[in-house]
Amino acid sequence: MFYGYIVVVAAFFTMVLMRGVFSTFGIFFKPMLTDLGWTRAVTSGAFAVSWIIQGLLSIAVGRVNDGLGPRIVISVCGFILGLGFLLMSQTSALWQLYLFYGVIIGTGVSGSFVPITSTVARWFVKKRSTMTGIVLAGTGIGGLIAPLLANWLISIYDWHVSYAILGSIALVAVILVAQLLRRDPAQMGLKPYGEVKEEIELKGSTKAYSLREAASVRQFWLALSMFLCLGFSMFTIMVHIAPHATDLRFSAATSASILATVGGGGVIGRLVLGSVADKIGNRQVFIICFALMAAASFWLIPAAETWALYLLAAVLGFAAGGGAMSESPLVAELFGLRSHGLILGVTSFGYCIGAATGPLLAGYIFDVTSSYNLAFLACAAASIVGLVLSAILRPTKTSKSM
Repeated sequence: MFYGYIVVVAAFFTMVLMRGVFSTFGIFFKPMLTDLGWTRAVTSGAFAVSWIIQGLLSIAVGRVNDGLGPRIVISVCGFILGLGFLLMSQTSALWQLYLFYGVIIGTGVSGSFVPITSTVARWFVKKRSTMTGIVLAGTGIGGLIAPLLANWLISIYDWHVSYAILGSIALVAVILVAQLLRRDPAQMGLKPYGEVKEEIELKGSTKAYSLREAASVRQFWLALSMFLCLGFSMFTIMVHIAPHATDLRFSAATSASILATVGGGGVIGRLVLGSVADKIGNRQVFIICFALMAAASFWLIPAAETWALYLLAAVLGFAAGGGAMSESPLVAELFGLRSHGLILGVTSFGYCIGAATGPLLAGYIFDVTSSYNLAFLACAAASIVGLVLSAILRPTKTSKSM
């Protein structure tokens, strides 16, 4: 059996665990507000800090992963992530929220997306987008299960104990699963899947760029800006859709289910659009995703019925999941694999900036206007900008073989 499939399975469960627990912030949001008396903007600020830290460290993590591989990187980051959740169970002051969630959890979760997707890109030439979609479906599965689990735990215990339980699960399970990961097939005397069949097509198709070379071309900055728009729209809604639903007088359980539906839609989006991307290309997938996100964000403003919120959550999850799936393969298509982890880490920093600023801006808008309408309009605008950038993106110039 090709070991790359074991890498895919291990990577899938890593994403379920790490991204799943990270997606629960919206479920803890109101219980923490009620208990500690903070504003929505101040509380959202910790989530923003976690994304900035995650984005900055993803650059370093990508470089380390290019050298040492994912097993060491993810083991260390899994320990830090679990520790952050354990410390969150003791939070009683605002500085603790920013330190424990913003800095420590942000550091831990930096070891998920970039090393995982960069590793998968090294193991697969043929079906690269499909395999990336399967792995990142773990993000959606985690986003489907973890919010429901967190809401159930909070209803039985409280948010303090719930953080401790989730942290214990993440700390132990991530370290165990990470031991199955390997950086690339060469470490085991193997070749990437599809390399023999695809090598003729790959010759002359994409130059193997260094980070400095990549940053000198227009496509690098277009990709970074696209990822920023995706992160802004996706995480503004991920963080605030559950509080928005409770503001519409839906129960906490229903609000958690709506957030979980975003995760479920993300699973389908990553699997379906991963397969589609191998046929039509990742740029075209981004165009589809941004168009869906823009339409859904506009519709979210008047939506007030249960079925509408569930449908919108599914569409937004589908589109956001497909876009996230296409990031790593798109970077491989544009810049090759020589410094894939480092380049992906830098371009994904744009995604992290969007994910940080979007929820913070939405919290501030709500505090000022007592409504999320302007925030959802901002999501629609960001999606339209991403759509335009995707439409004008073109392949990099051909050069020597990867």
